Formats: sequence, structure tokens, C-alpha cells
Amino acid sequence: MTTLHHEHPAHDHIHGPACGHAEVPHGDHVDYAHDGHMHRAHTDHYDECEPAGHVAHQGHDHRHAEGCGHRSVVHGDHVDYLHDGHRHASHDGHWDDH
Repeated sequence: MTTLHHEHPAHDHIHGPACGHAEVPHGDHVDYAHDGHMHRAHTDHYDECEPAGHVAHQGHDHRHAEGCGHRSVVHGDHVDYLHDGHRHASHDGHWDDH
């Protein structure tokens, strides 16, 4: 999945293992959940890490919800669930794979 390159302007906070924001493993890097956004370090700034397009997670029968055993992170107007290195978001009766 391709990620759009949108620089997060004026982001003075340095993300890292002890910064207080949820770490979200994502392919070859780590995103950080911060104020409803996903941030990714990119050279000398942070990018808004958003998926490009719509990708349904095929064959995902597990129903995410509070207490399901997977960590949740607020992402914009919805909640993503961290599951096996992916962020899953509910969408029209299925789970999107971010």
C-alpha cells in the first residue's frame, strides 16, 4: 500500500519509545498516534501517515471492539485496532487494512 506524503507542519515534538504516544508498527517503520493523527519520521520532519485508497482486509472474521484484546488508537473520526502489524478500521461491514 502506498502512503501519501503530507508533511505535518510545525511539529516540534520528537516521537520515540518513551514519548507517551502509541507506537504503531507499520511495514518497515513505526507510526505514532498523536492527537488523532498517525505521524511518521521522514528526514527532518514528520509526515501524516495515511493510506492511499481503500484496501479491505480479506478473511478477517474477528470483530474488533473494546476489550477484544487488541490495542485501539483514535485516528481521525474513527478508532483503529492494532492487529498483527496492521491497523484495522471498521468500514461498511468489513475491516480495512491500513
